[in-house]
Amino acid sequence: MKLSQFKFDLPRELIADHPHKNRDEAKMMVVNRKDKTIEHKRFKDVLDYFSEGDVFVINNTRVFPARLHGEKEKTGAKIEVFLLRELNQESRLWDVLVDPARKIRIGNKLYFGEDESLVAEVIDNTTSRGRTLRFLFDGSHDEFKQTLQALGETPLPKIHQRPVEELDEERYQTIYAKHEGAIAAPTAGLHFSRELMKRLEIQGTKFAEITLHTGLGNFRTIEVEDLSKHKVDSEEMFINQENADIINTAKENKKKVISVGTTSMKALETAVSITGQIKPYSGWTNKFINPPYTFRTADAMITNFHLPMSPMMMMVSAFMDHDFLKEVYATAIKKKYKFFTYGDAMLII
Repeated sequence: MKLSQFKFDLPRELIADHPHKNRDEAKMMVVNRKDKTIEHKRFKDVLDYFSEGDVFVINNTRVFPARLHGEKEKTGAKIEVFLLRELNQESRLWDVLVDPARKIRIGNKLYFGEDESLVAEVIDNTTSRGRTLRFLFDGSHDEFKQTLQALGETPLPKIHQRPVEELDEERYQTIYAKHEGAIAAPTAGLHFSRELMKRLEIQGTKFAEITLHTGLGNFRTIEVEDLSKHKVDSEEMFINQENADIINTAKENKKKVISVGTTSMKALETAVSITGQIKPYSGWTNKFINPPYTFRTADAMITNFHLPMSPMMMMVSAFMDHDFLKEVYATAIKKKYKFFTYGDAMLII
């Protein structure tokens, strides 16, 4: 398919800049792929669509405070560093993005914190905005990570056009986040409250946990019209035997498997074998799912409403049918559903 087929006019006021007061009370559009029907519910109504033995596949990645504000040596120019991934723990090497990039060159030193308690040296250029930094820190790795936690800021996407607030530290994180490594929240999971998860468990539904550390590739502008030529950034993912067994047992017993978000779906489609079984997985994925695509595992999907021409929108299109997606998004705009990070939910069955 073509990039331009995913273009639509999204009014700015429909991008949610703040989370709902209660996680599970966001609006939820229920979309039936087979019957081409649309219902309007609240997220907590997800209870009504699943039963004993069905499995929700959730991504337990944890967002770390990836945005650092600092100064360039000598000039004192303000710079922003966005931490992407740790390349070498012992050497404190990190792959980062810098802004503004044009004045950040190899050999420059960057200072962070009011007392300049953290220093980094630029040792390589990777892309136009990408750099490799070596942090100059004498303490243990745990102390270093604590320093990053203290100085870093929740990496709320800049489209929100507001300062990061105290509530973002909690709300830009799922309640089941465990393994640190994401620079963006798996947003479909933000709708689950502890109360709702408990009610689902009492009902007999199960949860299988995967880990996929969401990367910046989800937000990069796609620059090719022919989507078959688009290359995505790799993301690290893990599925252990215990959770693979939970998913496979559900499939064997003809129970529903529900992917919570596009990241969980990407993990499932990466780890599925030719026999349709989910295998344990530890490594990287650069899977880019766009129409046409045959899904091997999930029977249903929970997702948010996505920005125009985004990879997440393309995956949803592949799951539900592109013409129907256009109808669904037109309905969402008409009914004033909220889009993106803190927006409303869609259940596709």
